[in-house]
Amino acid sequence: MSERREKMLLWLLPKMAALLMRVWFATCRVRLHRPENFIAPGEEKSRPQLASFWHYSIIFVLYQMRHYRATAMVSASGDGEYLARLASELGYDIARGSSHKKGVAALKGLLKAVKKGRSCALVADGSQGPALVAQPGVLLLSARSGDPIVPLVWSASRYFTVHSWDRMAFPLPFSRVEFFFGEPLVIPPDVKGDELEMWRLELESRLLSIYAEAWNIFDKSKHYE
Repeated sequence: MSERREKMLLWLLPKMAALLMRVWFATCRVRLHRPENFIAPGEEKSRPQLASFWHYSIIFVLYQMRHYRATAMVSASGDGEYLARLASELGYDIARGSSHKKGVAALKGLLKAVKKGRSCALVADGSQGPALVAQPGVLLLSARSGDPIVPLVWSASRYFTVHSWDRMAFPLPFSRVEFFFGEPLVIPPDVKGDELEMWRLELESRLLSIYAEAWNIFDKSKHYE
């Protein structure tokens, strides 16, 4: 692919995808569960929140949470560039990084964002998985900032998945979506070693518990059955 064509696609495809998402997902009937766990900007006692969710759910989460002032962490990979631009089209600021090469720089960018009062969005199982296994990035951000992690999970009555490592899912038009806000979790400062692993398992457990609750509504134990 020529450089000129690639630049054109990077400009055009995220704009088209954002427009399609607004039209497509607007047909879904969304029911919120425990929304009081996530304080919207401008509300009394508002403070930055660290939204954490499984990678399979990222597209609908970006759509559903687009009205919140937030900075999203997106992989520094080539494919991540499209996702970063899509998130930007939906109104998010972007911090680029991964758990391998640029994660530290991205976490520093997110820390600056929360200090300015912006919430942040991080994929719990990272950009490369394994799926449904929590990574420590959001824990370190919470420990440094003192801000709460809020697990997010959704399920849908009708949806399709793609054959990716995470079995990324998309609600179908006119489906019913159950959107869950988990109980906030604050990580103690200076956490490391075995203690960090304990909190990682706690976050993973909470996400998996809400995940099971959400999909059980539609008599499923997981989203890729």
